[in-house]
Amino acid sequence: MCHIVVIGSGITGVTSAYELAKLGYKVTVIDKHLYAAMETSFANGGQLSACNAEVWNQKSTVLKGMKWMFNKNAPLLLNPSFDLHKYGWLIEFLGNIKHYEANTRDTVKMALLARERLFTVAKEEDIQFDLEKRGILHFYHTKLDYEVATKTNALLREGGLERNPVTPEEIKSIEPSLKGEYYGGFYCPGDATGDIHKFTTGLAKASEKYGVKYLFGMEVSDVQHHAKGVTVLYHASNENVLLNTATMESLEADAIVVCAGVGSYHLANLLGDRVNIYPVKGYSITLNLNDQDSVKHAPWVSLLDESAKIVTSRLGADRLRVAGTAEFNGYNLDIRADRIQPLTDWVNKNFSISTENVVPWAGLRPMMPNMMPTVRRGKRERVFYNTGHGHLGWTLSAATAVMISQEVASQHPI
Repeated sequence: MCHIVVIGSGITGVTSAYELAKLGYKVTVIDKHLYAAMETSFANGGQLSACNAEVWNQKSTVLKGMKWMFNKNAPLLLNPSFDLHKYGWLIEFLGNIKHYEANTRDTVKMALLARERLFTVAKEEDIQFDLEKRGILHFYHTKLDYEVATKTNALLREGGLERNPVTPEEIKSIEPSLKGEYYGGFYCPGDATGDIHKFTTGLAKASEKYGVKYLFGMEVSDVQHHAKGVTVLYHASNENVLLNTATMESLEADAIVVCAGVGSYHLANLLGDRVNIYPVKGYSITLNLNDQDSVKHAPWVSLLDESAKIVTSRLGADRLRVAGTAEFNGYNLDIRADRIQPLTDWVNKNFSISTENVVPWAGLRPMMPNMMPTVRRGKRERVFYNTGHGHLGWTLSAATAVMISQEVASQHPI
């Protein structure tokens, strides 16, 4: 039986392992953490959002970034200190502005396929992850923002998305808990929300019945290529305190699939490829709704506030996830109070709920300069990539997992 090693057990790694196993491959997943979904798949915004498929490669994004550079509360923050990787990435980002429309349309199409596949897998494997199919409501505070969004909406609809304009009155009707004043909005009824961590860990558990084996607390140090396959060398990670990190182990495989999030950049270099992922930090807070008034007044429909760049997802009756911001500051995972506070302030401004019990979190989005995931074979025939999904890993992974499993199958049949 053909053996595939998947590196990484976030949403892309686990969905890839699942799809490969369903095709009949022997699959082993290696992850440096002690459990699945412990990085960006832990506490993201929760939105399964084809409506957020618009890529960021626009002149307006660059201008806003420059304007916000010295505002610590801004939605987009760039540390101006020199870093060759960061500034090289930004130059490539600018070079992809010409592909804005085509990449946005392609991302919409991919997101719609992913949505359908994820719902199917969740039903077949009976995975409970606080799924809410109530759509996503995107609202705007000014006429200018709304008019810009109208042009974007036309592009999203070209990609096949159902997303309709709504009046201020309709906004309040769709989500009565909102208490602000809004100019207008768009509503995407087909989008949904759910707990990415619950889904990923649930699918990891389900995949084991198809023979997927997980090696947690292990870090890949090298991959050696030979005529009949690859040898994956790994050792205990720093988290794995029960084993000696100096002890090297090996695993024989027919091919590997790199799904390592922001770690994919360094792994690709090791493997002789260039996958120019840069880590873009995002923050979230999870509000525990411990009183009946908060349970009653927290929104059930998922929201996106354009001016604040903040999203919400209701995760069951007693939790609300609020997320936002983009921070270009390397691999730093510090949770900054000055980045968390705007999220809490936004909740207090827009809803009549308690923010007494708030759990902060930060994660690193694996961003490619063109804002498109890397789903392809590497230079070597036994190396594949499914990574670089940026802020849309939860939205796109179910589709890219199918794509990479079919790519593997086309070159390394069972």
